[in-house]
Amino acid sequence: MSDKPDLTRFQFSGAEGPPIENPQALPASDKKRILMAGVDLEAPRSGGSFLHQNHASFHCASRQEGLEVLDIKTALTRYDGLPRYFWRAVDRDKDEITKMTAENLHGGYFIRARQGVKVADPVQSCLFIKGSGLGQNVHNVIIVEEGAEVHIISGCATAEDTRSIAHLGISEFYVEKGGSLTFTMIHNWGEDAMVRPRSAGILEEGASFQNNYILLEKVADLQMYPALSLNGRGAVARFNSVMVAPPGAKVDAGNRLLLNAPETRGEIIARSLTTGGLVINRGFIGAYAVPAKGHLECKSLILGGGVSRAIPEIEGTLDGVEISHEAAVGRIAQEEIEYLMARGLDEEEATSTIVRGFLNVDIMGLPEALRRRMDDEIARLNTGPVM
Repeated sequence: MSDKPDLTRFQFSGAEGPPIENPQALPASDKKRILMAGVDLEAPRSGGSFLHQNHASFHCASRQEGLEVLDIKTALTRYDGLPRYFWRAVDRDKDEITKMTAENLHGGYFIRARQGVKVADPVQSCLFIKGSGLGQNVHNVIIVEEGAEVHIISGCATAEDTRSIAHLGISEFYVEKGGSLTFTMIHNWGEDAMVRPRSAGILEEGASFQNNYILLEKVADLQMYPALSLNGRGAVARFNSVMVAPPGAKVDAGNRLLLNAPETRGEIIARSLTTGGLVINRGFIGAYAVPAKGHLECKSLILGGGVSRAIPEIEGTLDGVEISHEAAVGRIAQEEIEYLMARGLDEEEATSTIVRGFLNVDIMGLPEALRRRMDDEIARLNTGPVM
């Protein structure tokens, strides 16, 4: 994936701002935009919370013993630069995005679940941009120590009246022996946002990681390709993604799994829908130890135009690995429409019902309140009848 975006038109300094003392005091319109990215600033219960706005303003809180939630700059100072974690999974010289973030770090979150800690409620984090023409550089580090468990809901959003922004985000995940991480990311960027995440993670023996990604709103230009290295025996990872590309959107997204140790298992399940935009589903599973199992599935629907591409790749280097893939791009089958219409639905209702089933978020293990919110958003998609 080559990428040389024009970043000169964005302002990467001058929007520092004061600390955010009380996120609940933010304007109602901002809280609504953040809520649609899956983060409820007025939630009665959460394991912890983090909010970063523009270039420096932030708020962080932990509500459970053994859970750390810090601004990344604070963590770097407190822990002597985090030598075991900072820029270990992601190469700072990988491309222009990583280099620019390394040279001009605005902030980001540091979340650590200490050894054996089971974080009962999801940790909420949000990266927020308010102000047209801004660029934002963040670097996030998530650590799940041995035997710990945590679910992080990470929302990204822009304010209602914000136009033309760039978000450059580095995320590193470390799941140690027997640890379990569920990481749910929901993007609610503006229509003319350029978004460039660069993410990677390392799993040790017996670790598990489920990564959920949801994009239901238009984004002008998104490119991401997170990678996980399963380096410990028995590690398990799963990527789930649900993406929608309306007219004018360009979504180039995928996932990469490296099964580097015996008895590792990995799965990539991607669902996308284009109603006029460009969506590219990429996926790669490489198996380099035995036994190892992987499955890759990329499926896309085209409704009312648009372009969809599926690019699945699998690679094995040893006898005994088991990897499979399935890719499909197409329209809703007419017989499915007719089946539902025969049971009393009109064509538009039948199409919407099929789309809701196709973009099902139930498999993601989301908290009930968040799952209902995502279901409502999918129900509101203006798919219309099949052309």
